[in-house]
Amino acid sequence: MNSLIIHMSASTARRPNAERLLHDLPAAELVEAVNGRDPAQIADVVTAPGNLWRPRYPFALRPAEIGVFLSHRKCWQRIVAAGWDYALIVEDDLAVDADGLARALRLIESHGNPEMYIRLPVKQRETPTTILARDGDMRFILPKVIGLQCICQVVGRGAAARLLRATEAIDRPVDTFLQMHWITHQPVHAILPNGNREIAQQIGGSTIQQKTRASGKLAREFNRAVYRAQVALRPQRA
Repeated sequence: MNSLIIHMSASTARRPNAERLLHDLPAAELVEAVNGRDPAQIADVVTAPGNLWRPRYPFALRPAEIGVFLSHRKCWQRIVAAGWDYALIVEDDLAVDADGLARALRLIESHGNPEMYIRLPVKQRETPTTILARDGDMRFILPKVIGLQCICQVVGRGAAARLLRATEAIDRPVDTFLQMHWITHQPVHAILPNGNREIAQQIGGSTIQQKTRASGKLAREFNRAVYRAQVALRPQRA
């Protein structure tokens, strides 16, 4: 299996971890992250204010979120162009457990196919609607509600092509969009627990999160809770 590591070369604090991932992941290569603050790099993307699909997304897209979305699209395009059955796509703040990753990849080799999008999340929050396979305590599942974050996933060629067609315009972050299986027609599976960890705080902090004024924080949390409740009303089904 090939591996694609999303990394911005200007991010010197993250470079050592990106190089570590080049060593830790199979057939790995770096993919230059898209800088959402550079008008030249996002000139071709069509964005909308959260109103392309239902439920409506209540927040404006931040430049960093646009960059992350386009970076993942860049990886999906690479998978399709290369004709790979699958590729492992990771962000550069990931730390992997070698044994956990090897077990997860064996499950995918035995029970996956190129039409699948399979998350290897760092947070073990999803509950299954069905379990496809097990390896000890590790489960290959179709979760009821798809979790957030795109720090580590295996994306099949068919799934990559499907997602590229669905994202010619964007109106919300990539992980939030991927929850919308009723729009993408792309089931999203997960393997957990898997040993993965996020180490953003150890290598310079998040590139997405930003401080919100106290006056707006309560309203933002309320809008987020309402949105997530709407997503939860549309579970994946076996």
